[in-house]
Amino acid sequence: MTYTNVEPPLTFDRQISNRNFLSPAGFKFVLTKAPKVDFFSKSVSIPNLSLAAAIQSNYLRDIPVPGDKLQYGDLDIDFFIDENLENYLQIERWMRALGYPESLAEAVDLNPENTDLLGAARSDASLLVYSSSFNPIAKITFKDMFPVSLTPVPFTADQTDINYIVATATFKYTIFNVESLIKDEP
Repeated sequence: MTYTNVEPPLTFDRQISNRNFLSPAGFKFVLTKAPKVDFFSKSVSIPNLSLAAAIQSNYLRDIPVPGDKLQYGDLDIDFFIDENLENYLQIERWMRALGYPESLAEAVDLNPENTDLLGAARSDASLLVYSSSFNPIAKITFKDMFPVSLTPVPFTADQTDINYIVATATFKYTIFNVESLIKDEP
């Protein structure tokens, strides 16, 4: 018996192909303007996204509809401060150059020949996400980042165990894009 014009049986293409959980330790953060922060990165989170809802008026009740502006949360990076404070100072000097420098030498390069003044103040960054077997699976690229906050550095003499100092840098950016690095299997 032959069937014509019959759809093939349903496949399980809606199932997850890899049932391993994502490891929180599988990441590498790369910040172009402050490369010394990379190696000492302790933690970073993919920021939140939110889409406000617009309200469509109706005589019975107001109906929420998808809004038109996507809001990106701040990017927070926790990093171990190296013994010479080099990675901390890269962020601190960047912030000082953007904010209130004490001299022109500390200021962002405002050379009149430099046509990309925005680029001198900002930097791109990327977050590589690794699988449980430490193969790269995704690359998240952050565009036009700049620091807005750097946590204090606490010193204390009453600790019995050595807990290395961690700082948190908070960044604003224009957009982030997620790119899958998983190759399609034949």
